[in-house]
Amino acid sequence: MTWSGKLAAGLGLAGLIVLFGLVGPLLTGDPATIRDIGLTPPGDGYLLGTTVTGQDVLAQLTHATRGSLWIGVLVGVMATVLSGVFGIVGAYAGGVVDEAFSLFSNVMLVIPGLPLVIVVAGFVPADQRGTWTISLVLAITGWAAAARVLRAQTLSLRNRDYVAAARVSGEKTWRVICVEILPNLLPILASQFVFAVILAILSEAGLSFLGLGAADSSTLGTMLYYAQNGFALQREAWWWFVPPGLVIALFGGALALVNFSIDEIINPALRERVRRRRDVVATTPVVAAEDEDVVLTVSDLNVVYQGTTPVHAVKNVSLTLRRGEILGLAGESGCGKTTLAYAINRLHRPPAEVTSGSVVFDGVDVLALGPEELRAFRWVRLSMVFQGAMNSLNPVTPIRAQLQDVLRTHRPAMSTSDREARCAEVLRLVGVDPARLGSYPHELSGGMRQRVMIAMALLLEPQVMIMDEPTTALDVLVQREILNEIKRLRDELRFAVVFITHDLPLLLELSDRIAVMREGEVVEYATAEEMYLRPQHPYTRQLLASFPSLTGERGALIR
Repeated sequence: MTWSGKLAAGLGLAGLIVLFGLVGPLLTGDPATIRDIGLTPPGDGYLLGTTVTGQDVLAQLTHATRGSLWIGVLVGVMATVLSGVFGIVGAYAGGVVDEAFSLFSNVMLVIPGLPLVIVVAGFVPADQRGTWTISLVLAITGWAAAARVLRAQTLSLRNRDYVAAARVSGEKTWRVICVEILPNLLPILASQFVFAVILAILSEAGLSFLGLGAADSSTLGTMLYYAQNGFALQREAWWWFVPPGLVIALFGGALALVNFSIDEIINPALRERVRRRRDVVATTPVVAAEDEDVVLTVSDLNVVYQGTTPVHAVKNVSLTLRRGEILGLAGESGCGKTTLAYAINRLHRPPAEVTSGSVVFDGVDVLALGPEELRAFRWVRLSMVFQGAMNSLNPVTPIRAQLQDVLRTHRPAMSTSDREARCAEVLRLVGVDPARLGSYPHELSGGMRQRVMIAMALLLEPQVMIMDEPTTALDVLVQREILNEIKRLRDELRFAVVFITHDLPLLLELSDRIAVMREGEVVEYATAEEMYLRPQHPYTRQLLASFPSLTGERGALIR
């Protein structure tokens, strides 16, 4: 578990209140005992004073805290189960079941919650209005919004490859839901449970304050109800109404703090996250490169994923990129290619951390840029086509709006007509008909979506473009078209490209120079011709040998 100030404070405060509610009633005696010392202020043997009938406020507070906590837990469990059934099971089942569950959830969602609770609680006879009845009413009126969130997440998860693989392998439906889908929804479920507990305690307090609470239980709401009926506020008996209100506020605040940290507690990807911000300060002045053609220089760059066992993802990498040059970056999965690209663009987030080295872009130390300088730098001078770019477009927004958003952000003074003209121009550059500006991503083929992403990266005429496996999942003919477009645009616009891929033979054809990475290090760095004719490192020779010749004899991988 990753500890933070919010998590420690939230768990500590909530733990103290729960302990107070569990142990307190055993130590404070009967809260219903009436004494002839009405409205006694705190002191004289009564830590929190007495009520108008001489009852011990502290004893009432401990029993009331236990009652409210019990209702909160009951409602939290029932509401979470209901939202899971209608959200997760319905979405996974699909078809008529999903439509019926979704319709019912929508109907429950549009019915005003508090009025419905008041009406339902009001129609239940007082002698039958117990803890379980109130909890059931609150759970029934409080699950629908959570079910909608779970349904949306499940609809996404049920199409993932690992879920499809589980179905194909013959796993039963209940096991696919419990083993493949449910663990991915734990952060949402935990957050919804915490929220349901808070909402239940507050709602019950409101019902009890109106006289519609549980008849068989003392809660913080009933304390406030009796304090109001006893004119505690008018009599300035603050010790009667402040403590229950304070407990409600403190417990709600504690659970809210825990809620903020739930993702970091449950999500394995964030569990080892280091909670510190690193301000990078340039310690030495940047020296301009001797070669005026050099636009990007990476020197002895190191990137470490911090955690219990730090992972050194990029080790002492040094590269140079010149204007108009295509630099290929090759290597197996997990060797650090994408991490290096993110470090150059300052896109890495904790637990990734640049521990040493420098990234100099046209005389500017990128690692020393402040937030606003970095925002102005990205996309204007250095853009990036991300891995899986075909899925990077917003599915519910037209291409025109997504392209124009970039221009609105970085060139706010540009007129609407100029923005439209620029968007049409970049689409023509990449071979897409400008009439497609009004299309949605699903109306484009995979190759066209890839071209649109390249067009977006070219909008502001950057000096360098980083392309992270831009031809992945495309057929060979579309790949060839994309590569030809990249080379043509490079020749016309003279921007430099860092091209990341697993495909070393492709880089030999496309790139001017190639860097081969393995386990975070650049093991060979040479021109494409030198690497093809005279590869120096054994790993480079293995990569070249792993692609069989179309004309030569069959052979085995060099070891």
